[in-house]
Order: sequence, then structure tokens, then C-alpha cells
Amino acid sequence: MDLYKLTITQASKGLKEKKFSSKELTKSVLARIKSIDKLVKAYVTVDEENALHKANKADKLLMKKRADNPLVGIPFALKDNICTTDIRTTASSNVLKDYLPIFNGTVAKKLKEKNIVLLGKTNMDAWAHGSSTEASDFFTTRNPWNLGRLPGGSSGGSAASIMSDMTIGSIGTETAGSIRQPSAWCGAVGLKPTYGRVSRYGIVAMGSSLDSPGPITKTVEDAAIVLNAIAGFDPYDATSSPKKVENYTKDIGKKIKGMKIGIADMYIESSQKNIQEKIYQAIEVFKKLGAKVKNVNLVDPQYAISVYTILQRAEVSANLARFDGIRYGYGRDKFGEEAKRRIMLGTYALSTGYYDALYLKAQQIRTMIVEDFEKVFKKVDVIIGPTAPCTALPLGSSKTSPMFGEVQDILAEPSTISGLPGISIPCGFSDGLPAGLQVIGPQFSEKKIIQVAHAFEQETNYFKEKPKL
Repeated sequence: MDLYKLTITQASKGLKEKKFSSKELTKSVLARIKSIDKLVKAYVTVDEENALHKANKADKLLMKKRADNPLVGIPFALKDNICTTDIRTTASSNVLKDYLPIFNGTVAKKLKEKNIVLLGKTNMDAWAHGSSTEASDFFTTRNPWNLGRLPGGSSGGSAASIMSDMTIGSIGTETAGSIRQPSAWCGAVGLKPTYGRVSRYGIVAMGSSLDSPGPITKTVEDAAIVLNAIAGFDPYDATSSPKKVENYTKDIGKKIKGMKIGIADMYIESSQKNIQEKIYQAIEVFKKLGAKVKNVNLVDPQYAISVYTILQRAEVSANLARFDGIRYGYGRDKFGEEAKRRIMLGTYALSTGYYDALYLKAQQIRTMIVEDFEKVFKKVDVIIGPTAPCTALPLGSSKTSPMFGEVQDILAEPSTISGLPGISIPCGFSDGLPAGLQVIGPQFSEKKIIQVAHAFEQETNYFKEKPKL
């Protein structure tokens, strides 16, 4: 049995039934990494010695029947912008290539308290600036479905590691599509929580009013299990919500008959024909499941591009100001071209004479987009549509477009700048590449979008398809 192929749910069940040990599971995944990662290049750092040590610790807990949660002994990969004391945190930038944090980010801390087995850290666009993982200062991660294609980004390493079975669970972060878009391109499940539902503390900041950590997994149920572990208020993060954490697995398996699902033509029409075809097929599946599908009017997603670009660049210029080569990391001469562009544009947007015309105006339009969603959610429970406008593009595609990320994230940006939760699930294949469907809900409706996504997942079984590596 190839243990590395297991989901979190399956692995947890097998561990508790003593069909195999955490050490055996971890060794299986590590062997898979040694065999496959030279092709996919998903990991920046793999810590085999520490992983096996943690697996032994988990096995002792399992033997004593002190494993009171489903993540004990489960191998995990973290995006390399999440601080960890035992593994370097680079944000895939030469500025931080040797940085070892003195504290754990809250997401890492919570998972470690659940006694996961941390395998290592995954590749990303440097500083999370991009949607290809081609902007990493180290190397380009490949899409496991076609090694000549991009995995998406900026959480491309996390998505690629999951779909190539080089981990059982993984964590990404999203500022404007960076969980959902690579999940769509790699055929994974990517859950972006409500802004503030999961703490940002200990994550290398990009857009502080946007950043949201979340799970990238093999199934919807796995994503819900991970969200149960990482969600909640954090006194170290003033933007985290004190709202009570729900049990996100509670409504999994419940029927969605009678649920009102909205579709926006502007979103579907913003994707390529092959993606549109898959979305229309998905709509028929929801109708078959008894959902009431109705058209809704939303602001054209293209307006979110300019809003996001201005706000994100402004916050980048502020956040990257701390990396001066004095407090930690190397000097500013180590910044890549994309980081330099974003610093300059953000500083310009915040400068005297342009603040009102650019930054303030973008905030006003952001509020209009938030209100537009609020109005629509009075009529429907969730909104569905394509996650990304196309399937995975060839290697090199991002090098010819300075706005590559904004264009590829166009369908996720409106919900992200509104702080809404969204989940991407595979909804079919085109020329051997996965297509993604996203389910968006009102703020703190994670349980509902998980219920809807799981119903579709189980009806279609696309999640069972795996790339041949």
C-alpha cells in the first residue's frame, strides 16, 4: 500500500486503527519526495531528521491512546512564508534565504500543538508576489499534471506537493487568489477563510488587510479538518476575529436541496470557453442535487484588478520597508525585480498628491464591492463560478506580463478584497489539465461553502483523479 496517497481522513483512521505507524507514513511520504520532487520542485526545505523525530513522538501518543485529534502524526507541508523555529523561513526570497525565526507563526504553532509531522517548507513566488511560482528567487515549481506548465501561485509549492502526493496536508496563504488559483491549476482543494478567521501572526506580510492563511488539501473534508485546527482568535493578531469557531465538519454530507446558489454571468464570461463549459456542467450537477440556481448581478470583476493593485502595492511598500538588512536578512539589493516594482508603485500610490487620487479612491471602490456582495447574499446562500480564467499556462508565461498575477486572479480578487471565504474544487479536465470551480459565501460562512463543495465533490469524484508522475 502506498501510504503517501492517503488523505488526512484516511491516514488518521489508519493510524488510530494501528494499520500503520506515523513513522511508516512519514517514511513513505519522504521517499516520495526524494523520488518526485526533483521533477516537481515543490519544496524549498525538507527536514527529514526532524520529521522522523516528530513521527516517533506522535506514535508514542497514539500507543498511549492520547491522540485526541485527527491530525496527530499526519505529515504536513507549510508555505515558506509561515515562521517556524525549527526550519528556515525564506519567503522564497534571497533576502531571507538563511533566516531562522525565533518564534512560530500562530498557524504553525496550532498545528504543532496538534502533533503534526512537519516535513518542510514549500516554494512560492518571492514574498508571495505573483500567481505562477515562477517569481521565486530560487527555482520554478512545475505543475504535476504537466511538467511544462505552471502550478499557479503564490502557494504553488503547497498545491503541487499535495497533488503529487508529497505530503498529506498543506497550508497556503491568499492575498488575492493565492490559495484558490494554484489549487485550481493543480486540481487540489483550496480553502481561503474569511479575513481574520485564521491568524496572520508570524506570516511574512504582503497585504496586511488581505492576507489569509488556509488549507490546501486532497479533499473538502480534509480542508474542514485543518480549518478546525487553525481557526480562531489570536491575541497576537489585532485583525483576528473573536467570533466563535464552528465545527466545520458538522454539515459535511448534508444535502443541499433547496439551497439558493447564485451565478454571475460576468464571472463566467471572464473565463475561457473550455472553463465556461465545465462551469455550465457543474451548474447542472447542482440542479441535480436539488439546489435552486439563479442568476445574480455582481460588479464586473475587472474593476477589482485596479483596486487590488493599488491597495496591495501600497501595503507591500510599507511591509517590505522593514527588510533593510539591519534587523534580519540580507540587504535590499537582494530584492528581485517584482518586489522592486511593487515597492515603487506602492510608494507612488501613497505619496503626497497621489494618496487621494489613488489609494483613497481604491478604498472607496473596495467598499462598493463589499456592499455589492452584501446585497447579493440577501438573495442567495452562496455564489459559484470559475476559480481562474483558464487552465495552467506554459512555463515562462508570467515573464512576459507585469500584470500576470492580477489577470490570473481576476475571479478571486473581488471576494478577497471583500474579506469573504471561498473554496476551490476541481470540476473537470481540459486537455489533461484540471479546471477549478469556486464557491464563495458571506463572511464567516465557511461551514456552508464546505457543505456545498463537499456535495459537488462526492457527486462528481473529480478529486479521485491523480497526475501520473
